[in-house]
Amino acid sequence: MSSRGGSWGGHFPAALAVLSDVHGNLGALDAVLDDVSARGIRDIVHLGDAVYGPLDPRGTAERMIERGIPSVRGNEDRLVAFPEGRNATVDFARSELRAEHVRWLAELPPTIARGDLLLCHGTPRDDATYLLLDVSPSGVRARDPSEVAALVEGIEAAVVLCGHDHTPNAVRLPGGVLVANPGSVGCPAYEDDQPAPHRIENGTPHARYAILSLRDDEWACERIAVAYDWNAAAALARRNGRPDWSLALATGRTCRARHEP
Repeated sequence: MSSRGGSWGGHFPAALAVLSDVHGNLGALDAVLDDVSARGIRDIVHLGDAVYGPLDPRGTAERMIERGIPSVRGNEDRLVAFPEGRNATVDFARSELRAEHVRWLAELPPTIARGDLLLCHGTPRDDATYLLLDVSPSGVRARDPSEVAALVEGIEAAVVLCGHDHTPNAVRLPGGVLVANPGSVGCPAYEDDQPAPHRIENGTPHARYAILSLRDDEWACERIAVAYDWNAAAALARRNGRPDWSLALATGRTCRARHEP
């Protein structure tokens, strides 16, 4: 794999690989980096939540640092770097990481503004709120573009790149601003209880990322799904005592009984 994090000054690259939510899944990350390299793309960014998960947080942190991939700090990066409470995943990640990896997480910025782009994890002002999805006791729904616009109000950017909800999506706001989520590299499905109980399921176990480009003065975002050895990832999660993650990694679903006879 020869692709590096890359950088750009006043000129946007021909294409930018946008990654998010690796969640310690080094096998998925390496498969995505190989795909990026095969496409001749040098510039890569990451939208947070690099290591939180029962897989390979240390290897993932080392790969991200080695590649020099610009990254924002996700809400679960924050939990690992600055633990406010204990849970099994935080404890596992911190037991695997070295001090320099925790320091790297702690020093990641909450947002990155570069040229016409703003990178964030959740919203530009809150790493724990979904930007493109709304969660309520009634369920999960896509936010109306006017709701998304309210959450990015005052942000000077032509493109806002976000992660956090693991769902590939892109919305063009009134006025032309593009808001895009590349989906998750390493975690295709999960359940959460905040702000209300809900589940996110991509339906397949592929690693996901996006390619951002500027075509004829208009921003475009191509969604990419990459096959990798998700059975090996699922087996690792199972060995580390997380059958819930194992099922999600192998199927892209959170509950086999609801989807299989």
